[in-house]
Amino acid sequence: MSAAETHLTAPTRFIEANGVRYAYRRFGSEEGVPLIFLPHFRAGMDHWDPLVTDGLASGRAVILFNNAGIASSSGEPADTIDTSADHVARFVRALDLRAVDVLGFSIGGYIAQSLVLRYPDLVRRLILAGTAPRNGELASDPRIPAVAANPIPTLEDFLFLFFTPSETSQIAGKAFLKRRYQRTEQDVPSSADAMEAQSAAIAAWGAVPQRGRYARLEKIRQAVLVVNGHDDIMVPTINSFILQQHIPSATLILYPDSGHGALFQFPDLFVQHVTTFLDA
Repeated sequence: MSAAETHLTAPTRFIEANGVRYAYRRFGSEEGVPLIFLPHFRAGMDHWDPLVTDGLASGRAVILFNNAGIASSSGEPADTIDTSADHVARFVRALDLRAVDVLGFSIGGYIAQSLVLRYPDLVRRLILAGTAPRNGELASDPRIPAVAANPIPTLEDFLFLFFTPSETSQIAGKAFLKRRYQRTEQDVPSSADAMEAQSAAIAAWGAVPQRGRYARLEKIRQAVLVVNGHDDIMVPTINSFILQQHIPSATLILYPDSGHGALFQFPDLFVQHVTTFLDA
């Protein structure tokens, strides 16, 4: 890894474990514990904000990762959150890392929770952005499933799902999308099979159990930073409060006039908050 590499220039690398060829990019400082990014529904390595990834890479190694069957990674896409977490653990061990910090966004936050519970020794600190606990509160807007499953999402789809209707938030969303497409060597898109598998995993994650709805959260012993927008219509913001209330060492930050993509609307502030949390 070259210290000069950035979000826009870091090459895609591959590492094999258990018959799966995982695609990843690694860049930033070699100081401290590496930070692995777990992205949202249907997303790969190019769906992050360069201001966030490069900002956090100034003080640590950043690892962008495609789970099995997602974008340029080989293998069958996982249809459960726990199986996705198993893949992350295999990937981390294949890189010969003793422990990592984890940033999980949306479905990536589901996977991060499963990872820290199934493999607690692999995770030092955890950031959960725009996400929910297992069996959390579901979105209520009937338009969301169809828009989220659009085979080729439009600008309007993305702005509806990730940002609020306010002029300020919409402008911030358009600015993020310009940054997101700055990289010339883009990853391949995720397949229809990957979307179907992730949809099944999300549905199973949201199924309400017979008892102990949030009991698993109390077993998370790591320090956790929970971040979201004031009005997340995709993963309702109340879920962030639930996470903070049930994880013993969790801190909650909500950004104003923002939704699911709050970390992209306030990238500089998000980097400041995450850096303070990870360096504490």
